[in-house]
Amino acid sequence: MPPRAMSRQCILAAVICLGGTPPALLSQPNAHPVPPPATAVPCPQADTACVPPPVAREFRGVWVASVRNLDWPSRPGLPPSLAKAELIALLDRAAALGLNAVLLQVRPAADALYASKIEPWSEYLTGRQGVPPAPLWDPLQFAVEQAHARGLELHAWFNPYRAKEPSAKGPLASTHIARRHPELVKKYGTQLWMDPGEPAVRAQTLRVVLDVVKRYDIDGVHLDDYFYPYPERRPNGSTDFPDDRSWKAYKRRGGKLARDDWRRANVDGLIETMHKEIAKEKPWVKFGISPFQLWRPGYPESVITGLDAYATLYADSRKWFTNGWVDYLSPQLYRRVDEERSYGLLMRWWAAQNARQRHLWPGLYTSGVRTGAATEWRSGEIVAQVLATREQPAVDGEVHFSMESFLTDRDSVGTVLRRTVYAQTALVPESPWMMSSTPADPVTGLKRGAHGDTLFIAPGSAAAVRWWMIQLRTAGVWETHVIDGIARTFGIPPSRDTSSRPNLVTVTAVDRTGKASGASALRLP
Repeated sequence: MPPRAMSRQCILAAVICLGGTPPALLSQPNAHPVPPPATAVPCPQADTACVPPPVAREFRGVWVASVRNLDWPSRPGLPPSLAKAELIALLDRAAALGLNAVLLQVRPAADALYASKIEPWSEYLTGRQGVPPAPLWDPLQFAVEQAHARGLELHAWFNPYRAKEPSAKGPLASTHIARRHPELVKKYGTQLWMDPGEPAVRAQTLRVVLDVVKRYDIDGVHLDDYFYPYPERRPNGSTDFPDDRSWKAYKRRGGKLARDDWRRANVDGLIETMHKEIAKEKPWVKFGISPFQLWRPGYPESVITGLDAYATLYADSRKWFTNGWVDYLSPQLYRRVDEERSYGLLMRWWAAQNARQRHLWPGLYTSGVRTGAATEWRSGEIVAQVLATREQPAVDGEVHFSMESFLTDRDSVGTVLRRTVYAQTALVPESPWMMSSTPADPVTGLKRGAHGDTLFIAPGSAAAVRWWMIQLRTAGVWETHVIDGIARTFGIPPSRDTSSRPNLVTVTAVDRTGKASGASALRLP
């Protein structure tokens, strides 16, 4: 991960006043039934003049890292009022740039940036591990609500095995796993690491993730690339992970695998089980992983050097993808488009492994954009990567690392993306393997008023609606808004003359897996 940019707090304060979803679009649900259209006339779908243009399907995500306070919150112990303001500014910025998903890190090191009875409050949030925020609030609950109010998916990002990162300076809480069960945690280089070979460790990670899935209305669960740790030199000179205890226990139970294969099997078991259990609990919650850019050196053939994540992290990410144990994969393809071992070369190799037709959303190194550095990237590089992604039919989106680059707008990267490849609204792609139902067409009505028109919306059935996609046609030009499915009204701002007033409005229901209903259309005189 890149270092934090200086002066970020100043920029965050300014972003709070920048664009975002207008208050008129954030209507809260109400108990009023949909009234009959006062002056609007229903327009049948058979009338081609009432059919809105298709909206692009593209995942536009961004990682929001809490470890080392890289993205949010800006520092440990930030007062809750300021932490909330920063989070709102961050989400406003994401929505204003045309993004549609935020991957928020909620478990950086066996801790929690949310209210948990399993693991302690994070030092990165409150300044001291195990100490709750005062006044008490739940950042994940707040983030979910605020993200959905802005048309953004919220994915909860977990680190599965890290127990303490070097940037954490305070003492471990009494409820931390390294204090409660020190036999499960190993000192490795500069870090503490839970041993993936211990069944109790895998059970702990699974329990933590499912607890969040059950209690929060998240759209996805996300794991990063840290399984067994990246190699570090131990005091004895070895870089091997110190898992003698769990390895010997496995052998005593009659285990036959070689040690490296056993380590990979430990990780595989967690991934396969987590995917099944998440789907069992909430079949609409996506499960995704962001592995290292290479599966192994030599794959593709022209790439013969690089970290062997298969042999050092014991991460068989190709197996997870080909077996369909993930709903999306976001390999961290932090390469340029025009270099050896290029972005496009790696992306095409990963696309060829997608036997189950899951989503492939590559990770882009947007934080690599900076000027005046020896390894300078310019904003045009990120635009080129988005365009290269769109040229690959089997790839339908991307994830940017990280939000800091958009908050500081290095080399105008966010501004340039919004003006070019993100100029038009995009919906998150559909995940047809997750659920089989399709939402019913919404029921709509409209009431004219001196201070603008009010669109009334209700679901056409009892099925849950994640988003309403509202499309307005004004003088032949279409405008698209995506709002929370809990909303029952949408405010159309007043206009000074009839030529700038919409003459057609359509509403489409989008369910939790991205499936869309037909469009209910109203003609406006």
